[in-house]
Amino acid sequence: MKILGIDPGYAIIGYGVIEFSGGRYKPLDFGAITTDADTPFGLRLQQIYNGILSVIIKNNPDEMAIEKLYFQNNQKTAIPVAEARGVILLAAQNHNMPVSEYTPLQVKSAVTGYGQAHKPQVMEMTRRLLKLDKVPKPDDTADALAIAICHAQSSATNLKNLLNQRGVIIR
Repeated sequence: MKILGIDPGYAIIGYGVIEFSGGRYKPLDFGAITTDADTPFGLRLQQIYNGILSVIIKNNPDEMAIEKLYFQNNQKTAIPVAEARGVILLAAQNHNMPVSEYTPLQVKSAVTGYGQAHKPQVMEMTRRLLKLDKVPKPDDTADALAIAICHAQSSATNLKNLLNQRGVIIR
């Protein structure tokens, strides 16, 4: 399964595409879509949409995983990030791509085994799980890859549970 992980934003949108097969992760593509603060916001949204479309067309992922919005400290950015997230979801919808959402706690737990892990721990475990030489930059890119890993683990668990319910035992 090919998974596109997204760390939403409007200045920097991290993305990471991984393949998950046989319990192994393989990084396929990752980076960031950036928009300039001096650009009118509507044009920034268009740039985000076009950037996500390019990633989708290039990689043809099966599913998208995106971080759920959570604003504890900086609530004034909530609406612009939500609007950017909307165009990202529209790009997925226009390609009939299923989308799953994960909280930061879920991502940390999936990647490190500890929901209160600090950002450097998550980034280092992401690097290790994907067998990368160094942690991807910017941080938003590493976060997007962690979100994709979280989805891979969640999907594998959901499939295993479904099969167990039907009497197929997988260990």
